[in-house]
Amino acid sequence: MSIVYIVSAPSGSGKSTLVNELFKMVRNLDFSISYTTRPPRGSEQNGKEYFFVSRPEFEGMIASGEFLEYAEVFGNYYGTARRFLREAENRSNDLLLDIDVQGASKIKEKIPEAVSIFILPPDREKLEWRLRTRGLDSEDVIRRRLDTARREIENYSKYDYVLVNNVLEQSADQLRDIVLAVRLQRSGAEISGDDKRRVEAAQACRLEQAREWVQPILASFNLQMVKGT
Repeated sequence: MSIVYIVSAPSGSGKSTLVNELFKMVRNLDFSISYTTRPPRGSEQNGKEYFFVSRPEFEGMIASGEFLEYAEVFGNYYGTARRFLREAENRSNDLLLDIDVQGASKIKEKIPEAVSIFILPPDREKLEWRLRTRGLDSEDVIRRRLDTARREIENYSKYDYVLVNNVLEQSADQLRDIVLAVRLQRSGAEISGDDKRRVEAAQACRLEQAREWVQPILASFNLQMVKGT
């Protein structure tokens, strides 16, 4: 049975870069490329970052039941095709889904054992700087993305693991440790040596361990800590 990993983050948090680094370090892991009706940005290529399809084509896929989940965001559809999970299972690989908070909730409903990971920016100021320096969006879109980021971050407590993408190499190692630690734990094998240290590193990112270092990030977005986390 394939392990499904869900990775979510506000736009501009560096999620795509982290996921790319993860795939350099972890084997037997497939990536689900989302379908979208939005046009490509910058150097994006069809079949690499997304499958870019027309709205009628996407709606035809909805009608055919081809999506595990889909949602409309900023006037465009985004969806995760069922076929990626089937293909991963056929190869005895695990599957990583790069999806938003709304999609993550739907996947969790259908696959409760899926492992969810939320990536936070260091603070609001750094997120805004990243959005501006990548030069992809207008001022109105940047403001809208910051507002959306605030709403998405409010949902961090619904995830199993939380990490802060501050230093890329460190964050990539944390993401790798989470993925491999879950594999180790679900395999039922005895854990010792380097594997034990990896599991301990992953445990440090568990939601219940996040209170101390999540609080200042939430405060930068004028958000309060959720009770019980």
